[in-house]
Amino acid sequence: MKKIVSVLLLMVLALSCSLVSCDTTKTMSYEDYVAAEIDAEVVVDVYVQATQAWWDNKITVYAADEDGAYFIYEMACTEEEAAKLTAGTKIRVTGVKAEWAGEVEIVDATFEILKGNYVATAKDLTANLGTEGLVNYQNQLAAFNGLTVKSVSYKNDAPGYGNDIYVTVTKDGADYDFCVEAYLTAPGSDVYDAFATINAGDVIDVEGFVYWYNGINTHITKVTVK
Repeated sequence: MKKIVSVLLLMVLALSCSLVSCDTTKTMSYEDYVAAEIDAEVVVDVYVQATQAWWDNKITVYAADEDGAYFIYEMACTEEEAAKLTAGTKIRVTGVKAEWAGEVEIVDATFEILKGNYVATAKDLTANLGTEGLVNYQNQLAAFNGLTVKSVSYKNDAPGYGNDIYVTVTKDGADYDFCVEAYLTAPGSDVYDAFATINAGDVIDVEGFVYWYNGINTHITKVTVK
């Protein structure tokens, strides 16, 4: 009798899943993701904040949730799908946790779009510059205010997009290297074009994603000259 009841329960569950589309995927919290070992498979529900340019059926995504942020490198994506990855879009990402030059990222990733929307606001991390704890904010959208420009240079021509802009700034006697990524904010964007008239000695406020390349290398998305 017990076997018959068990079989009936399984049949009911199977029927329910076929009608409702049961989802038994186990996703990770941001805390779980941070604790995961490098090279571990990860599954996270995140919200797109920005994307680099789509190419060769891949797209690089800056993503976040309410607890932290993620950098998803060259995620498998068709051009049609890329058009749907607007700021705030919720996606489930399955991939491998990796690290390159200090930047923790997700590689070999695939995704599906979910219902939901969230756009993070920039967190003022000016006081965190030069501290060991800054790395804990990796990939988050941040604001850094009152920076003095030391140099501006153009390098790494991206075909069809232009050069990246490398910006060295100083704050409280220390230098920091920031970047305007052509694949993220190409010529014609407000932030890219603004640097045509920014010179050494100018004081600026910036917003951007706290990318890491052997130290902080913020990808600037907004700049204001003081």
